[in-house]
Amino acid sequence: MAHYLFQASYTPAALKAMVDNPQDREAAARPLIEAVGGKLHHLFFCFGKDDVLALVEAPDDEAMAAAALIIGASGAFSSGRTTKLLTSAEAMASMAAAKTASKSYTPATG
Repeated sequence: MAHYLFQASYTPAALKAMVDNPQDREAAARPLIEAVGGKLHHLFFCFGKDDVLALVEAPDDEAMAAAALIIGASGAFSSGRTTKLLTSAEAMASMAAAKTASKSYTPATG
């Protein structure tokens, strides 16, 4: 399965709702990720531009996109983004493929 980093910012209304009624958002997110065939490894609240980030394992890009679409359509977030992650082994395989394929590329010259 593929790994993803999901980062998002809540709307002011969602933040107010969580202050007024503290709630476990990891418990809410886990069934959604499982419904698309994935696994929620961690959900963290954070300081800075984003309010929350999640480390997710999903069967493929379509499954992760489905989860992100559901989350985005909920109206609870003002922004969000998903980054596909590569393990070191996947990155090394990409490097080896790039080394082989680079022989067929001619860069722009001045």
